[in-house]
Amino acid sequence: MGVETQRQWNDLAIVRTTPALLALFSLVTLLADQQTATKALWLRQAAWYVKVRPTFSDALASVRRELWEGVLFCPCSVKTDSQKLQSALMERFAELLCYAN
Repeated sequence: MGVETQRQWNDLAIVRTTPALLALFSLVTLLADQQTATKALWLRQAAWYVKVRPTFSDALASVRRELWEGVLFCPCSVKTDSQKLQSALMERFAELLCYAN
């Protein structure tokens, strides 16, 4: 989210942006927690490491996915190129985009 890259900025920039980044972190955490009330968060895992709880990266991807679903997967009366793709392919694209940095 940018907190780790602040060491190269000047002090005034850090003072201005740190509260906003903390607020964004808190908002993502709260939205992800709300999502877990209705469904389990999907955990991205490596074959050699089983996660029991979601990481912040999983929470951020889940919130991104929720926000983008209305835009990417909305049922429209007009056929667009994206609707011509198979739904499995669209799901894969969305998954990749949600975890992109």
